[in-house]
Amino acid sequence: MWYTSTRGMAPRVNFEGALFSGYAPDGGLYVPEELPQLDRETMCRWSTLSYRSLVKELCALFIGLELIPRHDLNDLIDQAFSRFRHRDVVHLSRLRNGLNILELWHGVTYAFKDLSLSCTAQFLQYFLQKRKKHVTIVVGTSGDTGSAAIESVQGLKNIDIIVLLPKGRCTKIQELQMTTVLKENVHVFGVEGNSDELDEPIKAVFADVAFVEKHNLMSLNSINWSRVLVQMAHHFFAYFQCAPSLDKHPLPPVEVVVPTGAGGNLAAGCIAQKMGLPICLVVAVNHNDIIHRTVQKGDFSLCEVVKPTLASAMDIQVPYNMERIFWLLSGSDSQATRVLMEQFERSQSLHLPKELHSKLSQAMTSESVSDETITQTMGRCWEENQYLLCPHSATAVNYHYQQTDRGQSSISRCCLAPASAAKFPEAVQAAGLTPQTPAEILALEHKETRCLPMRRGDDWTQMLKDTIEGLSQRWKGCAVNPSE
Repeated sequence: MWYTSTRGMAPRVNFEGALFSGYAPDGGLYVPEELPQLDRETMCRWSTLSYRSLVKELCALFIGLELIPRHDLNDLIDQAFSRFRHRDVVHLSRLRNGLNILELWHGVTYAFKDLSLSCTAQFLQYFLQKRKKHVTIVVGTSGDTGSAAIESVQGLKNIDIIVLLPKGRCTKIQELQMTTVLKENVHVFGVEGNSDELDEPIKAVFADVAFVEKHNLMSLNSINWSRVLVQMAHHFFAYFQCAPSLDKHPLPPVEVVVPTGAGGNLAAGCIAQKMGLPICLVVAVNHNDIIHRTVQKGDFSLCEVVKPTLASAMDIQVPYNMERIFWLLSGSDSQATRVLMEQFERSQSLHLPKELHSKLSQAMTSESVSDETITQTMGRCWEENQYLLCPHSATAVNYHYQQTDRGQSSISRCCLAPASAAKFPEAVQAAGLTPQTPAEILALEHKETRCLPMRRGDDWTQMLKDTIEGLSQRWKGCAVNPSE
């Protein structure tokens, strides 16, 4: 299995190359050169598999057994999921009136990113130990990515991680999950800016190819192909759990409602569609509605500001995984994708060509949800089911309520729940409900914290580069070992 850049100007790489790269050298994102097509027989066989087994099957297809033999791959994925609180890793809650909620948040940090990042960290460690190498991971976060990335790699000898978080714009719990990890290989910066602003110094550092190579830099944002790969399992599992019967010809469709910020889960769903999974995608976003406007009108352009909302992890203006989706829907046309994305980077505004917009609106529908609607949905779900939703999950469940209230619910539907309500007590209270906070989250309040400030007026790119150079020097000092 080979990977190519969405912009077509970078050499192709194998899974290991894509795993360690983040952005391709031409500024594009890595995508599989060819997508396996799944026949009915494979679908029927996979339909009985656990979530964990689906992850193993998908990873085996896209990694290549010459890189990670199957028995090693199985062990790595078992290890990745060993600290999840639910024995099935994910859990489908079947609630009243056909409401199916796929809980993706049973990992250590109570967010769906634990699923893909725990696997990705195991793959990284596997290759680094074999090659006797070190990497520095640089991550920008709007909330959950940072804590899940830190959790997945903390304490690992061959990896340092630098996380930039938007100070005061994550929830208190999200921030504490990052700043209370005091392991030597974890370095957290609190940035005086929003999540799009803190992505700028990261992009600037990664644009310096010589610097990236010299210091073995990589990212764990959802630009990383490994994360999208693991997230494909959500869609397959949701389909098999919610499809009425696989005896029908053709296979019956299932609607998968995807709350999204940067679009990683969405890109995973589009790839699953292209492989033959009969899902209809619905994108749910908050007030920051660039994906919604793109789907509805072909208007892929930035607003003047990111508006803070209750669904803070979705407060994103630049959903970088849309580049993968544009490439996919344009028939793998990397030249067209490059032209589009370069125009967007120049002007921060783009109107999709008619044909591409038409394909996008065939692949998915979308909606944008206000804070008021989020809290109303949280309240209704509690009233009807005694079930607490996080604000992100509520954007998806709102779509289900809209459809059932209009009597348009003939199709089976699954709402992805990216985080536990326990992480968002402020939103739960805003909905007039009582937060239920697990003991391990309450304990964060009493832990020591560590966080370096990046203030307005500071040169964030230079601060990042200086930190990276310091870590490289330290690794070189530690690595001088004659026995190796």
